[in-house]
Amino acid sequence: MTELENIDDSYFECKVNGLNTKCVTVNNGLFHPKNITSDLPEGVHVCSMKEARSRYSDIFECHYDKVRRSSDVSENNDAADGVFIYLSAGVELEQPLQILNTLGSETSFSGLQRNLVVLGKGARLTMLVCDHTLSGVEFDINNLTECVLDDGAALDYYEVQNQHAATRFENKLLVSEGRASLLDAMMITLYGGEIRNHIHVALNKSDADCNLRGVYILDKKQKVYNFTYVDHRAPHCSSHEHFKGVLDDAAFADFMGCVRVRPDAQKTDSYQANNNLLLTPFAKVHTSPQLIIDADDVKCSHGATVGQMNEEALFYLRSRGVGADEAKLMMMFGFAHDIIGKIKLQPLREEIDRLIDKRFRGEFSKCHNCTMNCNK
Repeated sequence: MTELENIDDSYFECKVNGLNTKCVTVNNGLFHPKNITSDLPEGVHVCSMKEARSRYSDIFECHYDKVRRSSDVSENNDAADGVFIYLSAGVELEQPLQILNTLGSETSFSGLQRNLVVLGKGARLTMLVCDHTLSGVEFDINNLTECVLDDGAALDYYEVQNQHAATRFENKLLVSEGRASLLDAMMITLYGGEIRNHIHVALNKSDADCNLRGVYILDKKQKVYNFTYVDHRAPHCSSHEHFKGVLDDAAFADFMGCVRVRPDAQKTDSYQANNNLLLTPFAKVHTSPQLIIDADDVKCSHGATVGQMNEEALFYLRSRGVGADEAKLMMMFGFAHDIIGKIKLQPLREEIDRLIDKRFRGEFSKCHNCTMNCNK
């Protein structure tokens, strides 16, 4: 099993040029002791889940497993370690908090991880989660993250998935929102063997907002499943979802999104879309956006597209002197950038743009290092 004790401290810093983060590392599901958490501002508390059970017992017991149970999502493991994050009321962490999930082993490895994020009233946090592998053996990983947003809290959540093709990753993000809270979440899948993302958001009080976005770049025989469930439980809430995928070779993607509007959730505003670009006849997509509406004063819509390159657009670019290959790359990049352009952190947005461009150009097909470390 790969250990991190002897790695230089610079390993625990974000490698995106110009992006300064507070970095927390989890190795094979275990909170690592070299985490950079000693200089956190007052009101920001970060530790392992095991430590939180005793050190922050009141907060831990109040919130742990509550979101999972209310969302009826199966439990992975109550004893699993991971990251505990708590921001007191009114506290804002100006730097993004980066969670570096590393996997390293000499033999096949199965792991579990539980994370709990609690934001007090009016607290604000930006999270960057990087999932990656350090060795080429088979991994079977199950992660579950619960997020509790109190009234007026705001969470920007980015997850960059870049694991090798022998990885099976079950990933659950469960969020409970209070009054006038805001969630902006984005799943960026650059590589992996079989990835299953489950995103469940409950809008429990009025004026809560939720934005879910995702982009997946697949080739070979990769498989990615994105399951979303947005539960409108209160009036005057909004949710917007947009997931886009580019599939090459014999890759497969499945999108199943459900928006539920309960009887008391009047004045709901909800939009859901899934768009896919297939580069070969062998790539396949299954997409199923759904609406369950039990209120009568709402504005809800959904849609999905699956298609190939637009020949008219290609012809237009060719007629302007752009080569055939470059024209296709421009269209693919523009298609994906529609999502990536929504990243608020400019250095991260530029880095992901660079990596996606390299991926489309075939300059790397897999990466055993963190996306933020990739120099290929």
